[in-house]
Amino acid sequence: MDVSRLGVHDSVRAVCPPAVLAERLRDVDADVSVVDDDVTGVDAVVTFGHVDAFVGLDWVHCIRAGYDDFPLDAYRDAGTVVTNSTGIHGTSVGETALGLMLSLARRLHEYRDAQTERSWTTPAWDTPFTLRDERLTVVGLGTLGRGIATRADAIGMRVDGVRRTPTRTPHTRTVYTPDRLHEAISDARFVAVAVPLTDATRGLIDADVLAAMRDDAYLVNVARGAVVDEDALIAALDADALAGAALDVFETEPLPESSPLWDLDDVLVTPHAAPLDRAYPEAVARIVRTTLRRDDGADVVNRVA
Repeated sequence: MDVSRLGVHDSVRAVCPPAVLAERLRDVDADVSVVDDDVTGVDAVVTFGHVDAFVGLDWVHCIRAGYDDFPLDAYRDAGTVVTNSTGIHGTSVGETALGLMLSLARRLHEYRDAQTERSWTTPAWDTPFTLRDERLTVVGLGTLGRGIATRADAIGMRVDGVRRTPTRTPHTRTVYTPDRLHEAISDARFVAVAVPLTDATRGLIDADVLAAMRDDAYLVNVARGAVVDEDALIAALDADALAGAALDVFETEPLPESSPLWDLDDVLVTPHAAPLDRAYPEAVARIVRTTLRRDDGADVVNRVA
């Protein structure tokens, strides 16, 4: 891609200091600088989120996998190429999801809470369990879902998945299509949500889906908050229709202080931190370098518009 002036937008500080990412890009064939919302001095920008001023640039790269807040039609109409960073989060999100499941099974969160009170407390004898041989259904088998499945399978969980095509992927036993979602989750101890947010997936995990889960099951959401009907989830947890949940993403972020999720037993709340990794800047820089070396815009890696 022919770019002579590349901006690293200040918004990337949600993941790393903008200057760090700019430094990782020092070897590209373009003048790289840190920019704010005034992008009149650049041809392209690397950013965490959308800014209206970006529409009309030659290229916008989102450092996230999710780009649901980007008005793609406006970018297409303006002739702006938009790319994302899908493919770099499988390890970090997979390890986080596994860690959350381990915490719930081994009651690690209870021990940490007790530590803050200097309390030597153990749970009821029949509360802790091991993940080995427990069934996990991963809803969505893209980069994130496969990252979860790989690590869950490695410790002996029985992993099934849900995806649009029923072709098996590595580390899964059975793959269901979305029309069989209720069947896929009905006997799972853990259901991990790893789908992107689209019109088809918004509210996918609704009251009916939650009702189809076992009452000793846990929901893990490392995808997007709006994929889960949060009110329905809170109602199910209040009614003890689920054992608990581990949530890294929410309908509103940051999660409001008034949310009941902060106070519910066996609900782990993390601040959309699953993708974070000290190697994140270099992973993004690799994608940016690859795109800058492409001569044909149709072959741009991870193009979404």
